[in-house]
Amino acid sequence: MEASKKRSSALVGILTLAVLALASTVGYSQDIKVEGVIKARSGPTMILETSGDPNLAVQLTEGTSVGQVQGMFKARKKEMSMAALIPGLPVKVQGFHDAHSQLVATSVSFKGNDLERAQVIQAGMHETKMKAEQNEAEIAKHKEELARQNAELEKHRGELTEQQRKIAENKAAIEANTARFGQLDDYYIMDEVTVLFANGSSKLDPQYNSPLLALGQKAKTVQGYMIEVKGYASSSGSAAVNQTISENRANSVTNFLLQQCHIPLTNMLAPGAMGETHQVATNKTVEAEAQNRRVVVRVLQNKAIAGIE
Repeated sequence: MEASKKRSSALVGILTLAVLALASTVGYSQDIKVEGVIKARSGPTMILETSGDPNLAVQLTEGTSVGQVQGMFKARKKEMSMAALIPGLPVKVQGFHDAHSQLVATSVSFKGNDLERAQVIQAGMHETKMKAEQNEAEIAKHKEELARQNAELEKHRGELTEQQRKIAENKAAIEANTARFGQLDDYYIMDEVTVLFANGSSKLDPQYNSPLLALGQKAKTVQGYMIEVKGYASSSGSAAVNQTISENRANSVTNFLLQQCHIPLTNMLAPGAMGETHQVATNKTVEAEAQNRRVVVRVLQNKAIAGIE
């Protein structure tokens, strides 16, 4: 009888441990739902700003479902590429906490009009970057002027004190502008390649294979990199046709980066079709039109992800 009681007690202990283990496993797979706005993307890591956490890290996987809800009652869902998950986009995330307490997304959904607004914000960021580049060119001119003034100082020692005062003032202004321009957005531009296209064509010219391959290699050395592809068209022809051909050009370069440079889809921002906006040359010469038929590829580094303030 005593032996039977011991066996029963041991069996109860084993069953208790099994129940606890099962409960632990269920805890890891518990369904989690959160809503927030995408702050940043770095490969498979997405940073959300939610009501409870301003920097919630969400892990994306190859199995994560991405969809755009449609219809009056948002009952239909259109499957979308993971590249649509861009900063500024409000999303709903459903997932689970893994064994390391990381939130892993099984599905991410968003509204179509929210995506359009986020894309407009991204386009505005590019405009700001272009202005920043122009300002940097002006700063470079100021630095050249400072160098010339330094040479003049050697020739006019009698005016040395006054010249040094002016140089110090100019240097302070340049440094202040540099600091201001460096905070215009949340990205550093680490590399850039411009690809030109023939009139009416979206076929990638083989002469750009080498520069794009080099850009892809450099991108992989940058911590938390993202690649942005924007397609443009000249102002010749209708706006609708130019919008379409700019999209085809952006897709052509994106496919090369994915297939030949082996850039992961999680490191690609959604290709942008800019149509005939942002003409780099407005005169109607053959050379000007050729400059506007382009795709601009940039390697970006997000300051928040890279830990750069």
